[in-house]
Amino acid sequence: MIAYLAKRLLLAAPTLLAVLTLVFVLVRIVPGDPAFVILGDQATPQALAELRGRLGLDQPLWRQYAAFMSDVLTGDFGRSLVTNRPVMTDVLAVLPYTIELTIASLIIGVVFGVPLGVWAARSRDGFADWVARIVSLAGLSFPAFVSGIMMLIAFAIHFRWFPVISKGVPLTDPVERLRSLALPALNLGLIMVAYLTRVTRSGMLKAMSEDYVRTARAKGMPTTIVIWRHGFRNVLIPIVTVIGLYLGVLIGNSVLTEIVFNRPGLGKLIIGALEKRDYTMLQGLMVIYAFIIVVVNLLTDLAYGLVDPRVKTT
Repeated sequence: MIAYLAKRLLLAAPTLLAVLTLVFVLVRIVPGDPAFVILGDQATPQALAELRGRLGLDQPLWRQYAAFMSDVLTGDFGRSLVTNRPVMTDVLAVLPYTIELTIASLIIGVVFGVPLGVWAARSRDGFADWVARIVSLAGLSFPAFVSGIMMLIAFAIHFRWFPVISKGVPLTDPVERLRSLALPALNLGLIMVAYLTRVTRSGMLKAMSEDYVRTARAKGMPTTIVIWRHGFRNVLIPIVTVIGLYLGVLIGNSVLTEIVFNRPGLGKLIIGALEKRDYTMLQGLMVIYAFIIVVVNLLTDLAYGLVDPRVKTT
């Protein structure tokens, strides 16, 4: 297992380097002059030139890239060009909200999507199968912001079961915090339910037609054991793959979800940085997003080794 982990870490390092380089390039092609945004249209050319020098924007790109990589390796993402606060200070203030939204959505997807897919495969072309197909089709048909608006209208405005604005609630009030989290998490979780239902159903249908499953049935094993011990165990690889891939989608969709539900998080922070041309904040947020995605992919690879020991030998 240690050799497998070391191999995956070596593969993750160049991936992260390539992503950081891409972030550096993308941020610098964003239209707008950060110095002009900070000082305003009344700034003199001398003041603009002085600020560009202080920010290092007048340096050659290779010097900017070297400084950027050095800062990232030391965990220094600089200061916001708008608020002059350290980027990590603003990020750490809202990161828990994005993490709890992502984890809650993931739990909803796994708890409902996997059993629904198994249930659908067990009763192929039956009532449960049609229900699962309709649920997965509905979850995949609506973009996150559309379903979020519909949920707000139905459950927050009409029925008034949940707050309209999912503002940041302290941990000292867990009930209200869960109420503010419920709709955004359900909005993202239903999309993951759709993905996992389809993948689990198709995987289980294939597994249940294999010879080892027919042999287990011929031996008189109970249906529950045949399904979960022999069939489901061999579907875990595609399920883990979808969970790992969709974690990145969840983080991306959190941008729209946090805007729709007016919820604090990395999504609103990155939109604000784009609007204000906050060069440093935007760069730091993109690096953090990239790092999270690389770590998620690494954890997914490690999960393969735990689910199927044969993977560790490849």
